[in-house]
Amino acid sequence: MKTIGDFVFAEDIPEKADIIFIPGNGYPEMAEHAARLYMEGYAPHILPSGKYSVVMGHFSGVLSSKQDYNRKYDTEWEFLKDVLMHNHVPDHAILKEDKATYTYENAIYSRKVTDGLGLTIRKAILCCKSYHARRALMYYQMLYPDTKFYVCADCPDGITRENWKDTEEGIRAVTGEVTRIILQFQLMV
Repeated sequence: MKTIGDFVFAEDIPEKADIIFIPGNGYPEMAEHAARLYMEGYAPHILPSGKYSVVMGHFSGVLSSKQDYNRKYDTEWEFLKDVLMHNHVPDHAILKEDKATYTYENAIYSRKVTDGLGLTIRKAILCCKSYHARRALMYYQMLYPDTKFYVCADCPDGITRENWKDTEEGIRAVTGEVTRIILQFQLMV
């Protein structure tokens, strides 16, 4: 159980980087974390990524802090940009990727954006959900093989490395991630 937790819950202490990536989601916590890192001078650009979930076929909506982020959002990118701007990140620092419908596409389309802008990404911070960290990191590493990543994860739903095995919800979330890692990478390789 400890080995599974250590594998799934990837996390680092951030260092100065060229960019902060945020894979698409409906939780504001990851974008709020990215905004704090930006304001502390960790990176000059933030790239939120996402259209909506391929499973849902539309943006599923804001999943927490609905009182702060109560507009109608058509895409994850639009929502994450609003969170960043609400947290004082200037418009010019926020890059746009609004086509991705799942995590691997977040990485693919983010790479297209950074390449299109001529950005060299030597170091990057990845702000994602705690138990989604390993899978997101693996995808971004595939698309940015020469980049050093620092994972800065948040747990908006309370599922952590320490407590995931204590609840049925936590066990489902983490074993679901392990299953997705195995199945999705098997299809990709």
